[in-house]
Amino acid sequence: MLRIWGRENSSNVKKVLWCAEELELAYERIPAGGRHGVVDDPAYRALNPNGLVPTIEDDGLVLWESNAIVRYLAARYGDGVLWQSDPVRRAGADRWMDFSNSSLAAPYRDLMVNLVRSPPEKRDMRVVEAAVARLGQMLGHVDAALADQPYLSGEALGIGDIPAGTLVQAWFALPIERPELSRLAGWFARLSERPAYRKAVLIPLT
Repeated sequence: MLRIWGRENSSNVKKVLWCAEELELAYERIPAGGRHGVVDDPAYRALNPNGLVPTIEDDGLVLWESNAIVRYLAARYGDGVLWQSDPVRRAGADRWMDFSNSSLAAPYRDLMVNLVRSPPEKRDMRVVEAAVARLGQMLGHVDAALADQPYLSGEALGIGDIPAGTLVQAWFALPIERPELSRLAGWFARLSERPAYRKAVLIPLT
């Protein structure tokens, strides 16, 4: 059985759990990271020397880095579903995975640290304002990409939607002023209708 180490409130772990749920894979989640500890144990460091989550073990393969895990699971278990065998079509989806890490993750993290994981007296609202502006700008690119297709991966959900779809939950859940991005909102609504997304991603922000 697929084993997934990680805490369920981690955005990177959510990616993997969402992917596994979409593929209807049987898996065991082992709580790790944050209050669960585990990540500094020698046994875990032997699996993942970075001491981060998620890590998976599947049929003898140990793998870490969330986007790499999503690609692996989709390629192995979701060919024609989350994974496109055509390299041209797959490249378009793959691009959005990297965009999420390079452009969305940092301002998302600033919002989460200040508005969710810090008491009011320790929040840096200048950082929050900058993060809202940056994230709004970057999500504008996502909104534009959805003008001609319902998903970032094309006509159907794919690997390109998972990293950004995981992060965008906070954009709509947090008490911030958001620019009007109607196509982004429609995409989020479509994701929110999916049982796998509701189970793995639409949980309280902590």
